[in-house]
Amino acid sequence: MKKYILLFAAAGLLTGCFDLDQLPHDKLNSGTFWKTENHAHQGMMSIYNQMKKENVFGAYFWQDGLGEIGYGMNETVIEGTYTDRTSVIENKFKDTYGGIARANALLRNIDGVDMPEEQKAIYKGEAKFMRALYYFHLLDFYGGVPLYDETTVAEEEYMEMKKPRSTVEETRKFILDDLQEAINVLPVHWEQTEYGRATRGAAVALRGKVKLYAKDYPGAAADFEEIVNDPDGRGYNYGLYHSYAKLFTPEGDSSNEMIFSIQNMGGTGTEYGMAFGLRLGSRSSYGGGWNNCIPTDILADMYENNDGSPFSWEDWIPGFTSSPAIQKETFLATLNEEDGTVAQYPKKKDMLRQMYEQRDPRMEMTLITPYSQYYGCNGTVPKMMEFVVAPGTNENKGQIRNNRGWYDYLWRKFVPEGDMNGTLTNREHVPINFPLIRYADVLLMLAECYNEMDKSDEAIALINRVRNERDDVKMPSLSRTGGPDYLRASTKEEIFERIVHERAIELACEGHRFGDLKRWGLCEEKLNFTYDDLLGGPRYNRVFNERDYLWPLPAKEYESNPNLGEQNPGW
Repeated sequence: MKKYILLFAAAGLLTGCFDLDQLPHDKLNSGTFWKTENHAHQGMMSIYNQMKKENVFGAYFWQDGLGEIGYGMNETVIEGTYTDRTSVIENKFKDTYGGIARANALLRNIDGVDMPEEQKAIYKGEAKFMRALYYFHLLDFYGGVPLYDETTVAEEEYMEMKKPRSTVEETRKFILDDLQEAINVLPVHWEQTEYGRATRGAAVALRGKVKLYAKDYPGAAADFEEIVNDPDGRGYNYGLYHSYAKLFTPEGDSSNEMIFSIQNMGGTGTEYGMAFGLRLGSRSSYGGGWNNCIPTDILADMYENNDGSPFSWEDWIPGFTSSPAIQKETFLATLNEEDGTVAQYPKKKDMLRQMYEQRDPRMEMTLITPYSQYYGCNGTVPKMMEFVVAPGTNENKGQIRNNRGWYDYLWRKFVPEGDMNGTLTNREHVPINFPLIRYADVLLMLAECYNEMDKSDEAIALINRVRNERDDVKMPSLSRTGGPDYLRASTKEEIFERIVHERAIELACEGHRFGDLKRWGLCEEKLNFTYDDLLGGPRYNRVFNERDYLWPLPAKEYESNPNLGEQNPGW
């Protein structure tokens, strides 16, 4: 598998002479570190390494569980019972600041490193990109936060880090200033041995996203246009990868669609991946996953028919949506008591398969649907599995088993197949890169900007690129005029609804949904519901109140810093 030196350098931090996972990082300044370019490189890799913390970006997919398209992990937030002492509230704040501390350590010490000045400038820009990324993550969840830059020496000032909160506007300006400095110096491309490090394109795209969240649509559009159109001929060469299905496998890791992604690898001695197998996989995935995060049937029902018309269960099975009895009859199989094999499939199995296969092709590429096949594992032994909906299913019988015994859809996207030809040795370290910014995301964000700027035709053209420009995704194009009603988007409101829909489908399991719904102001509308499983059984109540647009700053922070100022509204 083509995983480059960047990964080996980062993985080496875990066993090298210097423990860059400890804080404060100035403990490394005892005259032995921050001397050589190799030290600077190790320090930079430690900044990237912090992304892998589950409460930063290491389990970023679970944020879709805070929206309506997923469920699982941090159920107290989903159900509205969390407080300012809930662990995820504390840990996201702490771990994200950990990344900022690492960036500040490099920025504070890089001038003393023996290396060319032009290289120092690039390292500074790279660290500021990462610091901006971490601060933007905090801004999205907590609003304005205390701003600490490289003038803060954590080792000397650890007990005196008592700055007040900055405003949202001050925090955003800090982020944008960092990104501008990064844009000024970062390369358009790195050498192949350094693939995965931040580039100018990543900084421009992130700056556009920061502006979009601030509703600066012309400013955001200008940044996204640089990525999409490359007007100055910088040679970005970004584009949609030819295969949606393969984009989220090792084949797509280094594709031109990946603008900035978390680099992952696996294998004995090189376990430096993300826990896709554990968190997203089922008991029928390598090593036995826990399916902590699952897709909802709300997401499943969003996928259009392959002619672009809206999907409706009633078109296939009258009475389905209102009758748990019909839902059970539709999905439920019976197993043999003696050997656990399937004794009887549901009578509508063939109809079910036909229904799923005649949908937007991204559905079967993203979800494991009932009675479809998945190449999983019985323990660590690769085996083809079938998603049978029945109590008592087991991977020993070639069936997909939900870890919690639930009857729900499962993720296919990012979940490893078999043992990935021997490259997978740990369900917690799956060697598939995880995109934080990719080209399709930028196209849809630019479409949103154009729609707000009354450039309707340009917006629709970008949405259509995402819908049908890949070899394996050919959904019918939308149009402002003509064609069937279900493919028409004539007004700004109708185009906006298409963007809301397309971002859910295209970016499912990538963690964007909760942030999208918050900035659109749609959370009260979309996130108050009772969720039932495939058989109509109650699963949970999703609760969202106005206060939940921002999480509370952790209580522990107020106890250690009396200067923080007011808590977020409603807390």
